Amino acid sequence: MEGGGRPSAVQAVLLAASTALTALLYSVYRQKAHVARGLEGARRVRLDGDLRAVLLEAPGRCVPYAVIEGVVQSVKETLNSQFVENCKGVIQRLTLQEHKMVWNRTTHLWNDCAKIIHQRTNTTPFDLVPQQEGAGVTVRVMKPLEAAELSLETVYEKFHPSVQSFTDVIGHYISGERPKGIQETEQMLKVGTVLTGVGELVLDNTTIKLQPPKQGTPYYLSGVDFHSLLQKQEANARFWKILTVVFGFATCTILFFMLRKQYRHHRERRHLRQMQDEFRQAQERLTREMKAEGGDTLRNPCVICLSNAKTCVFLECGHVCSCNECYRALPEPKMCPICKQAISRVVPLYNS
Repeated sequence: MEGGGRPSAVQAVLLAASTALTALLYSVYRQKAHVARGLEGARRVRLDGDLRAVLLEAPGRCVPYAVIEGVVQSVKETLNSQFVENCKGVIQRLTLQEHKMVWNRTTHLWNDCAKIIHQRTNTTPFDLVPQQEGAGVTVRVMKPLEAAELSLETVYEKFHPSVQSFTDVIGHYISGERPKGIQETEQMLKVGTVLTGVGELVLDNTTIKLQPPKQGTPYYLSGVDFHSLLQKQEANARFWKILTVVFGFATCTILFFMLRKQYRHHRERRHLRQMQDEFRQAQERLTREMKAEGGDTLRNPCVICLSNAKTCVFLECGHVCSCNECYRALPEPKMCPICKQAISRVVPLYNS
C-alpha cells in the first residue's frame, strides 16, 4: 500500500489483469457450455425408411439440430489417392509443411517450428447411407469443409530432409534459422467411413440434406460416435470452468489482501488519532492543575517551547522532553530532539 492506504500501481495492475482474464475465461466457458448443452439437446434420428416421414411431419420439413449416423458414399465419381493404390475418397487434402529450427535469443535454445507452405483440398459430393444395405434412403452432406471435427485419415506421409552444405550450415547459424526439411501429407475422407453428422436436417423436394445450422450452433462431421463426441465437448467445457474458478479465486485473493491492508491502515490511523486526543487531554489537565496551584514556573518544561509541561515519552529511545504540540510540530520523519533517534511511537505521560 502507498501513503493514505491507497493500493500501489503494481497491485492495481495485477488486480485489473486478473479480473480481465477471469472475465475472458468465463466468456469462453459460457460459450463451450452452450455448445455442449446444444449438442446434448440435439434430436437423434435414424437413417432408415421412416426418416422421410419424420421430416414431413416436422415444421418446415426441417429438424434444426439433428444427429444422424451413416456410411460415406460418393454420389458420382470418387477421388483417387495420389500415392496409395485403390484408396478412394470424397475429400482429399494435400499439404506441404516446412519444418525448421529457430534460435530463441531469450532462452538460447533451438526451437522446432512448422509452417504450411502449400495446401490444397479437393471435394466431391457424397451421401450418408445406412450401415445396413437395402434401406433405400440417403442424406446428402452439404458444405463438409465447414464442419468441425472433420475426420480425415492420413493415408500418406513422407518427410524430405534438407541437404545442406558446410557453407549453408554456417549461414543458418548466423541467420538463426536452420531448415530441417519438407513434410508431404495426404489426408482423405475415404468411402465407407462411418460418420456422425450433427447439423440441420432438411427435406428439399425429394433430397434429404444435412447442412450447417442457421442458428449458429456448431456443425459436426466426426468419425466417433455421438456419445464420445458429447463427452469430448463436456470435458472441454469443464476444463474452461476449472480455469475460470482458479483465476476467479486468485482475483478474490488479491482483492482480499488489498482490503485487509487498507483496513489495517485505517485502524492504525484511528489508533493514532486516539493517542493524540489522549495527549491533548493530558496536557489540558496538567495546565489546569498548574493554574489551580497558582504556579508560574514549570518544574519540567518542554525542551522546545519551554512553556508547556513534558507530556510525551518517545520510543524507542525513552526520552521525556516534549509536549504534545511540539511533538506534532516536529518535521517528518520525526526524530527525538535529544538523541536524534527516529520516533516509532509516542506514549502519553501522566503526572500524579
